[in-house]
Amino acid sequence: MTLNEIEKGILIDSTKIEKITKLDSIVFDCDGVLIDISNSYDLAIKKTVDFIIKEMAQVNESELVTTTMIEGFKATGGFNDEVDVTYAIILAVIAAKKRNESFSEFVLKVIDNADQTGIKSVEKYLDDIHVDVFDIKKKLAYPSSKFQNPLSSIFDEIFYGSELYLQLYKRSPQFFDGKGLIENDIVLFNKELAKNLHDKFNKKIAIVTGRGLLSAKHSLKELFNEFDLNNSKFLEDEPREMAKPNPQSLISTIKGMSGNTTLYVGDSMEDYIMAKKADESGISTIFCGVYGTSKDQEAKRSLFESNKADIIVKSIDLIPKTLNLVGA
Repeated sequence: MTLNEIEKGILIDSTKIEKITKLDSIVFDCDGVLIDISNSYDLAIKKTVDFIIKEMAQVNESELVTTTMIEGFKATGGFNDEVDVTYAIILAVIAAKKRNESFSEFVLKVIDNADQTGIKSVEKYLDDIHVDVFDIKKKLAYPSSKFQNPLSSIFDEIFYGSELYLQLYKRSPQFFDGKGLIENDIVLFNKELAKNLHDKFNKKIAIVTGRGLLSAKHSLKELFNEFDLNNSKFLEDEPREMAKPNPQSLISTIKGMSGNTTLYVGDSMEDYIMAKKADESGISTIFCGVYGTSKDQEAKRSLFESNKADIIVKSIDLIPKTLNLVGA
């Protein structure tokens, strides 16, 4: 692969230019792409970990979790779901305590041994090193259906807040009351970009995200209707087996829009793997990795470079310019 930086913040695999010129549709991930979630979803992970280790594991420490840890799990390709990340970190906290090790050092070992199988790889690693986390696993009962495990409920109450949680689940929150961290979402998409993309792709523009529909709609507001919602996929509302990097949701969206060659824009390894699997299945797909919303932008950019992403951009605002530069 020859990855050329054709302009500041824009890198393109020169061997894919001919394919890029054939793009006729575009699909976006939401978190870290359309929306900056550093003070919403990421903060919800940190606050949920602090709450659970104090209330359920009697570990009286706080602010253990860093954004670097969160991104470390996500870089493995198996942690698109923020609750999965939360669960893995909680297990790591308890395991570090039992082994009398520094959590900040131990969690790096856990991340190094995590892979695309997500929480299964974390549980396997802890089994392999013979650390017993059975008690906290039993209390969390994760993963299981909504309301059958306290972890998902606590996380959702913190993230959505009382009003949206009640609207979403038709039940009152049990652990938290007040404003949700979702209100800290920063929308990066805008009307001008929407118009440019509609003109370019003849309105073949959709979303495939790990979020639920209500969550995406709440944050994007009127911009939500800029997308082909009939063919968009909101995976929090789907069975767990449909989660990224399973490519079936992306394949279904592309087919629904009658896309011949599609650009999928994401910010994670799950996104990259999903797009690659879709392409390998015969659904012509180009992956565009966004790195500007990462706390460590250079590390995210390097991650995409080392995995041979087709296009890498700092922000979604650069997509029209990127396509124009290669004559797409």
